[in-house]
Amino acid sequence: MKLRLLSAVAVLALAACSPADNAAQTEEAAVSGDVPMDGLAETVSAPGDDALREAIRADYTTHIGPLYEHFHANPELSFMEIETAARMAEEMRALGFEVTEGVGRTGVVGVLRNGEGATVTLRADMDALPMQENTDVSYASTVVGQDRIGNEFPVMHACAHDTHMAALIGAARQLSERTDEWSGTLVLIAQPAEELGLGAVAMLDDGLYERFPLPDYNLSFHTFASTAVGDITYHPGYAMANVDSVDIYVQGRGGHGAYPHTTKDPIYLASQIVVALQGLVSRELNPLEPGVVTVGAFHAGTKHNIIGPEAHLQLTVRSYSDDVRAQLLEGIQRIAASQAASYGLEPEEYPRVEIEETYTPSLFNDPVLAARAVSVMRSRFGSDHVREVPPIMGGEDYSQYHRTEHEVPTFMFWVGGTTQARLEDYDARGMSRPSNHTPEFAPDDPMTTITQATEAMTAVTLDLLAPVDGAAGGN
Repeated sequence: MKLRLLSAVAVLALAACSPADNAAQTEEAAVSGDVPMDGLAETVSAPGDDALREAIRADYTTHIGPLYEHFHANPELSFMEIETAARMAEEMRALGFEVTEGVGRTGVVGVLRNGEGATVTLRADMDALPMQENTDVSYASTVVGQDRIGNEFPVMHACAHDTHMAALIGAARQLSERTDEWSGTLVLIAQPAEELGLGAVAMLDDGLYERFPLPDYNLSFHTFASTAVGDITYHPGYAMANVDSVDIYVQGRGGHGAYPHTTKDPIYLASQIVVALQGLVSRELNPLEPGVVTVGAFHAGTKHNIIGPEAHLQLTVRSYSDDVRAQLLEGIQRIAASQAASYGLEPEEYPRVEIEETYTPSLFNDPVLAARAVSVMRSRFGSDHVREVPPIMGGEDYSQYHRTEHEVPTFMFWVGGTTQARLEDYDARGMSRPSNHTPEFAPDDPMTTITQATEAMTAVTLDLLAPVDGAAGGN
């Protein structure tokens, strides 16, 4: 039965709400206590003894570990994941999945039907970053690859997407061997171009929800450098931010630097805009509503004594709710125009504000699905190792899979990638903890990270697809 694991009330509520209303109401329910967020251990039994864990660790030694090292040593940039996608498709086909390649340019979809029941999707992203690796692992990348417009860069998996792919295949291998323990449909998504924020949209626009079984639940994880190996963290509700990129092109009237009174200096005007933007968050947002407006780049001028005709500001704008996002974006445009007016420019000379049409929406973890998944994971790893943490202002295009007319319940959790001893050493020395997207990042203990993620994905999927009313898979 579709959506059989949600209560009838929750199903009706989810079906009746818009994405924004759905987010607000389900998050309110979690806060009020109608949806328990501290686990349901008393109602969800442990998936079994350690047979699953032992099987996963054995498979890591013989198959998943070498697969991870292969992906790490052979990274490819966004929308250039040709060989990576081919290997993912090969792995899926070997397990009996119906595989379709080229979904959203380089994406791969695998479908395994196993009788009546719900549909669960498991997603991993495939792309790497344009960075020179500076780790000491024996399988470090030495690849120099092209991006989608032909530029060449050193390439490395600095955001752990290689662990995501390895764990996805690891979970698929376990689930394909346990078809007598679940009933329904399993869909694997190998997604391109997460680092551009474009891959999920590309797959959805290419008919992901029309050409393949529509999911009842979406499940994924991300390896985080700042989380200790052995720990899983999560946040119900809004967990990651809306991410917008904004460009402000400031016009002026150039001239000689010795005679500024004969000009309209775009650097001065742009500087006033930068300062005024700081009031958006500090003085216009509700203090209880998070928001970020960061000017990351300021380009202007060519020489000491020349006042040029223009300046260019590049901004990143972060928020959780759609209302705050709209307020910040409107405020940026208003401030740019008002500062130009106060400087005496004519309306046709006001700054041009360009907001990238494709943005990364905030990641909303469905509280009902999160509660169920967390209870399963806590039953396997213990409450001390599965913890709720505050949301973060990073972005993740996995949010797109929920942001459709279908409003599919979606949950992403975070798995540790750095040992506790190393984290404590950084703290003791007053240094910033290691981070994804740095040349030095590779998981300290990839076996533990990947096998824990594999076990979590497998156990939660078995729970979501548990046979009901005597139904069984085993096709």
